[in-house]
Amino acid sequence: MKYLLDTHTFLWLDIQPGKLSPAAKAALSQPDAERYLSVVSVWEIVIKLAIGKLAMKNPLPVVLNEQRQKNALQILPVALEHVLAVEGLAPHHNDPFDRLLIAQALSEGMSLVSADPALSAYPTPVVW
Repeated sequence: MKYLLDTHTFLWLDIQPGKLSPAAKAALSQPDAERYLSVVSVWEIVIKLAIGKLAMKNPLPVVLNEQRQKNALQILPVALEHVLAVEGLAPHHNDPFDRLLIAQALSEGMSLVSADPALSAYPTPVVW
């Protein structure tokens, strides 16, 4: 099963794993689980760090490297098909980062791991 981590899920996986739901922990710990972090989430984190809305104990490149090794986390690039898929999404969610994550999950046949209840309005499976 392929899982795309929402931005907050990635951050919690690193610094507050206790905030992950039992279902999210179980899904991500499956031996055959493929865990992905989108470049969209990295972009969102960089922006929030730059404007002071987020602080991290360790530099983002260090955290990314650690999570890639510790959790076999793969980086999902943004493809043109992902961006174009945003156009077909219903306006259930207005956050542009989340809309692109939804489009990526739909395009790639992934489940989205997120605590955001608004994402459940879309036809992609959400694990939480």
